[in-house]
Amino acid sequence: MTDPYYSDDTLSLLLGDARNVLATMDMGSVNCVVTSPPYFGLRDYEGHGDQIGSESSPARYVAALAEVFAGARRVLADDGTLWLNLGDCYYSGRGNPGPNSADEKQPARRGWTRPLDRSGQDWAKPKDLLGIPWRVAFALQDAGWYLRNAIVWHKPNAMPESVRDRLAGRHEMLFLLTKSRRYWFDLDAIREPHAESTIAAAHRARRPYEAPGQRPNTKSRPLGDKGANPGDVWSINTRPLTEAHFATFPVELPRPCIAAGCRPGGTVLDPFSGAGTTALAAQQLGRRAIGIDINAKYHNIALKRMSDAPLPFGEAS
Repeated sequence: MTDPYYSDDTLSLLLGDARNVLATMDMGSVNCVVTSPPYFGLRDYEGHGDQIGSESSPARYVAALAEVFAGARRVLADDGTLWLNLGDCYYSGRGNPGPNSADEKQPARRGWTRPLDRSGQDWAKPKDLLGIPWRVAFALQDAGWYLRNAIVWHKPNAMPESVRDRLAGRHEMLFLLTKSRRYWFDLDAIREPHAESTIAAAHRARRPYEAPGQRPNTKSRPLGDKGANPGDVWSINTRPLTEAHFATFPVELPRPCIAAGCRPGGTVLDPFSGAGTTALAAQQLGRRAIGIDINAKYHNIALKRMSDAPLPFGEAS
């Protein structure tokens, strides 16, 4: 494995392009991958020329991610899981905003012509929703991954959109993919309390009744005491991170992924670790974490966040 930017008994942070770093890691050395790659055409991650997300078309973006996850598949244990969060986007085709353009809401968009804004592209029409998450999911499925779940991350506090000819977006996709047909999955670790209506219905079903001309009902529907399957729609609020100008998912999103998809004491990998949210969730659940990022600044943010947690961390090299 490449020399770590930071390492201790529970955390390793590796600096570089995920495609290159993954090639240096041992085969089957991680138990679970939880990640949210840079979204297509969203922002400039401070001058890295070959950065994921800056590709000239959705097809090139999908191909770049497929290359990353081919490397992740090699380092993932045979019974491992991949949890992939991706958001969608629209093609605007509005043209080059110019080198001196200012985006007051997002500094990382200033002075950069996003692929989504370049006019005259043949891969979409202006105002088209590109379906990026599903394009990536199908590409990974074609590459041999098992596509097991398409989880809707519902954002109750989603940013409002000033649109009048479509519905405002309130969700992102979280895909569960696996390397093998059989894999580690602990549903009991993420079960939820049964709804009161479900408990009441089960109670009614257990009560015997006898109507004229009918046999007594003695069937029961035991619920068990482990709780309910949480289903594939997760309502989780977004949470701002003041230290970073880029998007970070809330720690509540990777936590159930790790709890269900990583063996106790196992290792969780995030090939786009950013501010270290996946590593923070892994730490909370007693798993080891490996984070890869192309920018040392983000590793420093991650270390600061984790140094505020109960476990001690040293200084980055």
